[in-house]
Formats: sequence, structure tokens, C-alpha cells
Amino acid sequence: MMSLYVSFFFFFFSLFLFMLSIYFLLYKIEYLLEWYIITFNSVDMYMLGLLDWMSLIFMSLVFFISSMVLIYSYDYMKGEIYFDRFIFLVLMFVFSMLLMIVSPSLLSILLGWDGLGLTSYCLVAYYQNFKAYNAAMLTVLMNRFGDTGLMMSLSLLYYLGSWNLVLYNDIDYIIIILFSLAALTKSAQIPFSSWLPAAMAAPTPVSSLVHSSTLVTAGVYLLIRYNHLLMNSGGVNNLIFILSLMTMFMAGLSANWEFDLKKIIALSTLSQLGLMMSILSLGGKYMAFFHLLTHAMFKALLFMCGGVIIHSLVNCQDIRGMGGMVKLMPYTLFCFNLSNMALMGLPFLSGFYSKDLILEEVLFKGGSLIVFMLFLVSIGLTVSYSLRMFMYSLFMEMKTLSLFNLFDNNFFMNFSMGLMSCMSIFTGKVLFMYLSLHFNFVVLPLFLKLMILYFSFIGVLLGYLVFKLNFIYSIFMLKIKNFFNKMWFLFDIYYYFLFLFYMFINKFINLNENYWNEKILFYKNFMGRINYFLSSVDFFYMGSFKLILFIYFYYLIYMCVYM
Repeated sequence: MMSLYVSFFFFFFSLFLFMLSIYFLLYKIEYLLEWYIITFNSVDMYMLGLLDWMSLIFMSLVFFISSMVLIYSYDYMKGEIYFDRFIFLVLMFVFSMLLMIVSPSLLSILLGWDGLGLTSYCLVAYYQNFKAYNAAMLTVLMNRFGDTGLMMSLSLLYYLGSWNLVLYNDIDYIIIILFSLAALTKSAQIPFSSWLPAAMAAPTPVSSLVHSSTLVTAGVYLLIRYNHLLMNSGGVNNLIFILSLMTMFMAGLSANWEFDLKKIIALSTLSQLGLMMSILSLGGKYMAFFHLLTHAMFKALLFMCGGVIIHSLVNCQDIRGMGGMVKLMPYTLFCFNLSNMALMGLPFLSGFYSKDLILEEVLFKGGSLIVFMLFLVSIGLTVSYSLRMFMYSLFMEMKTLSLFNLFDNNFFMNFSMGLMSCMSIFTGKVLFMYLSLHFNFVVLPLFLKLMILYFSFIGVLLGYLVFKLNFIYSIFMLKIKNFFNKMWFLFDIYYYFLFLFYMFINKFINLNENYWNEKILFYKNFMGRINYFLSSVDFFYMGSFKLILFIYFYYLIYMCVYM
């Protein structure tokens, strides 16, 4: 019952914050709260809190989705032994998210940022099986790699006298590269995309809250806050634009050949994150924030409906077992396909207002033909994999019906899904009325205005074609499926480079330990001994503390040369 009490409080608090954010937006009110802690070496350490319309509306979104997920998990995770621990982990996650949202200073952001990484690791490893442990380690290692960028940017900001990045109009591009690295890893852009599909080993309520609307959008929110610095970075925004375009295209391609329901939804999240990061790197921070809010609603609903389907199919996540479920689960399939249509950007649903606006802004700004084609083809691929899920859930014949218990009479699940469905319909229009104060006026010729519709229709045809190709069995088709299912071999590349990195570092440390002294002059066969150490080192033995010391030592040398 604790989850219901907490969700009740979260729901009404989210309504209060939403009203307050609209008031702040219309009257242009901002509050900066400072808590002075200590001063050392002429640098003041403050805990800062920035309350403006953007932070308040994002906090209301986090509270609302958290309340719906807690209501949903009361039914979904009924009978779990450690359910109370799950609730406490979700509360810790929400607290870390709020700390990250209201912090304009990198120092206070780091507290919430590390809290997100720790609690997401615990939530992904919740089921405590081999798959969950592997996914949790991949998630936390990939995110810690980005967190080092945030910590190094913190140390570089020390010589500027303040950690409050909002106060700066222009800073060194190395600092921008470092905190952009943290944002790219948290938002799972190429080449750090592999952790998001792996994190689907978590319970479905966790995926609905963490991996659709809050954790993965933390990197986007960080770059929204510091977008003025990113646009003055002298090329970093162009690099992020290219990576986000590649992410969007890769995720759309992979989702069309995937059969795991939760992985398809995770790849669609990856595609939408690429869309947000791309418009963000072009300077459209309000449009990216608008899409962040609308996307959070329908993607959380999509995960919830997917969880009910998986629950009914006795933990089977293969979409090939989903045929004809609409006859026995009409309410769940209605909500599922409603969120699918919002994801496609069907007119007058919430996804339409933000996606259409972003694409029109991209066409209006101009650019190369390759950029236009990648954007439009990615939109077609989104329609394609959404239609594929539509076909599998509605129009296939029923399969192995006697094995499953198909019904959607779970009151708490249906209640949360119903509220999220209403939000998926109305959020786009309601937010557009207020946030359009910050949007550019876009004028396009008719053929460019209709280009999005043309590619959406091409996506419909492509989705039907891929749906039919899945029934053709040949060696060539198996090779194509294998290539697209592997996410451009990002998992293999990641593990291969990790192996090479640790092996090289280990040999380097051993070489330093044994030869970095004056005795080097007395060895006769120096090259032979180097060869011996390079060949006989056990790569699995690696002193972590020594590794950190060496990296820090060479980093200091680099900084001295750079300064």
C-alpha cells in the first residue's frame, strides 16, 4: 500500500508544480537559491537551486510519471519479495533526478548525476539473474565513462573561479567537450548506444520510468541548460549533430529487424533521443524540450502496455507470439496502439506537434541533402517499425492460446494506462499553447511541407514489406537480419576496444614499474626484456589504483603543455 500513498502525493504535487510553472512562464519569474558552504583558494562553493518554468515543468513531469509507475507496479509486481526495496530505489531515483533538474552548477549536478547512475544500476540488477547483472555492469561502466568527463570539466572550471556554468557566456571548448561526453553517454548516442537495449533486463515499471522519460533525457536536459555554451563551442555542436543523426538512423534500422518487444521500444527511444539531440545541436533548445515532454508521456505508456502484454504472455517478449490479442485484451491494445500512433506523429496526437515542428525547423534552417534525407528516412523508419508492431498485435492469427492467460482486468494497471493515454492525446496541444512563445516562425513551400507526409507513407510501405520479409527464410535474409539486429556491431566493437584498452594499459603499467628508473642503463638486452614483458603480462591482472595514478599523471602533463 505504500506505493499507492506515495503515488497519490506525487500526482497532486505534479499538478501543483505544473500550475506553478505556467505562472512562472507567463510572468517570467525565476528564483536562484544559494547555500554558501565554504571558500578555498578564492573559489566559493555554493549549493545552487534554479527555479524557473523549465525546471518546474520537468519536475512536474517526473512526479506525474513516477506516480503512474508506482500505481502500475502495485499490480505488476504483486507478490515480489523485495517490493519495498523496489519502492525505496524508485524514490531515491526520483530524488536524484530532482537534484539534477534544479541545479545550475556542475558541482550540485554531479550529486544528482551520480545518484542517477547508482540507482539505475540497482534497478537494472533488481531481478538478480545472470542477464540482469551483465546488463547492469554494462550500464554502469558506460555511464561512468561519461561521468569522468563531467568530473574533469569540474576540475577545469576550478581555475575560472566558479562552477556555475550558467554565468558564463563563453568558455574553453575542452570543458564543453567533456560535459558533452557525459550527456552523450547518458543519452546513449553513438558510440555509447549499446547500454540502453541491454538495460531492458530491468522490470517493466523501471523501463517505463527510467529508460523512457527521465534517466535517458538527463543528458538532453544538461545540454538544454548549457545550450548557449554549446552553440559557441566552435564545432562541438556539429559533431553532436552528426552523431545524433547516425543514432537516429541506426536505431530505426535495427528496430525494424528486432523481435524482442522491449528492445524495439528501447530502440525507438534511442531514435527519438537522436532527434532531440540533433535539433539541440542546431540551437532549437525549446523545441528539444517540447519533444522531451511529449515523448516522455507516450513512451512511458508504450512501456506500460508492453509490460501488460509480456505479463499476459508469461514473460514471453517475442512479438511473433502476439497475434490477434485485440479480441481478448481490447483496452490494453487500444492504449498500446494509441501510443504507437503518437510515436509515428499522427496528426493531433501529442507526438505530432513536437516532431512536425522539429522537422519543419530543420528544413527551414537549410543544410546538405544528406542531412535532409537522413532525417526524413529516419521518420519513415519510425513509421515502419510502429506499423510492424501494429500488424503483429492486431492482424495476425492467435498463437498457442491455451498456454496464456490473456485478460486486462487489472484495475491499477488500467487506471494508470488510462491517465497516460489522456496525456498522450492532450499534452502536445496544451504545451504547444504555452511553449510556442519561444518558437521560431517557420515558412516553407508546399512540397517541403508535404515531404514529411510522403516519407511517412513510404515508411508504411516499408513496414509492410519488412513484415512480409520476416516470413521468408533464406541465407541472404538471415545475414541481413543478423547485421541489422546487431546495432551496427556496437556491442562487439565496445567489448573489443575494452579488451585492447585494458591489455595495453596493463602492459604499459608493467613496463613503467620495471623500467622507469635508472637501472635501465645497466640492462644489456633491453629490447629483449621489453618483448618478454609485452608477451608475458597477464592482462586480467590490473592495478586499478595504479591505472588511475598514471592517467592522472599524463593528464597533468597534457594540461601543463596546453596551458
